Amino acid sequence: MIANLDVRRVAGALGAEITGVDLREPLDEATVRAIRQAWLDNLVIFFRDQDLTAEQFLRFAKAFGEADRYPFVKGLDDHPEIIEVMKLAHEKTNFGGVWHSDTVYLEEPPMASMLLAREIPPYGGDTLFANQYLAYEALSERFRDILDGLVAVHSSARADVSKTREDRIGTSGTPEAGKEYLSHHPAVRTHPETGRKALYVNTAHTVRFDGMTEAESQPILQYLHQHQVRPEFTCRLVWQPGTIAFWDNRCAMHNPINDYHGFRRVMHRITLKGDRPR
Repeated sequence: MIANLDVRRVAGALGAEITGVDLREPLDEATVRAIRQAWLDNLVIFFRDQDLTAEQFLRFAKAFGEADRYPFVKGLDDHPEIIEVMKLAHEKTNFGGVWHSDTVYLEEPPMASMLLAREIPPYGGDTLFANQYLAYEALSERFRDILDGLVAVHSSARADVSKTREDRIGTSGTPEAGKEYLSHHPAVRTHPETGRKALYVNTAHTVRFDGMTEAESQPILQYLHQHQVRPEFTCRLVWQPGTIAFWDNRCAMHNPINDYHGFRRVMHRITLKGDRPR
């Protein structure tokens, strides 16, 4: 029996809020299928007022895939698949505070990511999401043809994003925290479930195109990085305690806004294993 789901789109480009389901309870197969379809249709889905334990959060995530571990920060002691994404009141840099897709520098980047809001500042700390299907489709046919033949090189050590990990690595870093990961993935990937093409470069991790120097690659990448986050491709989430965001890392980027200095923001994150982009 499918739960009484109500799926309400929140923006023209992507994003939907789902009500009518209590994620503290195990989900039947029909409800999982309905939620997954809403996720594929909208790229990112939101649930409100979900006061989950870590165990309940992990059970919900595992209904959609296999939980993965983040290479740089240790997970919770009892649930190592869950990492704490936190900014303390005295800190100035927020974790992952730049437009990106999660860990594309891995050979098999995660299929999806989930965030559960535990502690929210009194204002600010919203997250933006961007639809990379639309970003690709809005390019000229000639430019799409060029990008379809390019392979992007990604690094975990790009300065703008690596500095956003420093506070958390300082308090809960893994033994691999100093390692650099490199990957080669198509600049345009084909989604394995929907068959649609999406831009798959981002300003946080993409260094250059394979066979080209960084200097040669930069004019193209700079244009794409501005283009792929145009306002008409985005939606914005205002968090509340107990809000869950569940996004498709294969076709959506995100950017947590760092506008709440002097306050704590604490989230729990789970990523789900993916495959090699094609």
